[in-house]
Amino acid sequence: MRISHISLAKLGICTFLFCLFAVALSCRKDEKGPGIDGGDEALAQEKIVEADQLYLERQDLNKTRMGVALLRQGRVADYGNYEAAWKLSRFLYHLGTYSEDVREREAAFREGTEVGKVAVELNGQSAEGHFWLGANYGGAARDSALASLANVEEIRKEMEAVLAIDHTYERGSAYMVLGQLYLEAPRLLGGDTQKAIEYLEKGLQVGGDNPLLRLRLAQAYRGDRRNAEARRQIDFILKMKPDPNYLPEYEDAVREAKKLLERIR
Repeated sequence: MRISHISLAKLGICTFLFCLFAVALSCRKDEKGPGIDGGDEALAQEKIVEADQLYLERQDLNKTRMGVALLRQGRVADYGNYEAAWKLSRFLYHLGTYSEDVREREAAFREGTEVGKVAVELNGQSAEGHFWLGANYGGAARDSALASLANVEEIRKEMEAVLAIDHTYERGSAYMVLGQLYLEAPRLLGGDTQKAIEYLEKGLQVGGDNPLLRLRLAQAYRGDRRNAEARRQIDFILKMKPDPNYLPEYEDAVREAKKLLERIR
């Protein structure tokens, strides 16, 4: 059987197109894994370093907003960069927590949740993505009763993932979040003061210098009518030397501890 030159040309074109399709499909598969080659890794790292410095100055919300912008740029440069993703989620949680603009808060927690999900997809074996995803779920829950109902299980799941990976992360903060969750959730959704105390006391073993954890423990003791133990936690907070890297959180703990002390008195 004779094959014409035209048929051979068609066969060559088809083979070429098939190869291109195979390469494209391979690239698409790679994009789903943690080893993404998303683009300019060096530029993304430059943005991350700049944002890290701004995070130390996050008490100024304008610095927080600048950090958010830098990390968005870092993700555009290298979409598969896990560090850029979880750190953006962390910045957005801070913005949502401290902004006085309701719309800005809602938008920050919403974006923080979405980018937190991306971080977990990129690297589900590290604690950071899980923690800040859960934190943003929690921030949204504080702002909305509807979100609160929907997010309780998601918060629990992410914080339990953190404990399984690295229970010391952020000085035992996953224990703190779970303790707060059990303390504040309605009983129908699993609220349980005794469970809250159990988690918070476990957290204290690795996060004794975490003022917010001690505050939540004091609140749980107060809820269980153990006022003397609540006072001991408050006294510790008011006397402790703050870590300069956690000044906003320390100031929150001191402010709330003083209010709690007044209620106990």
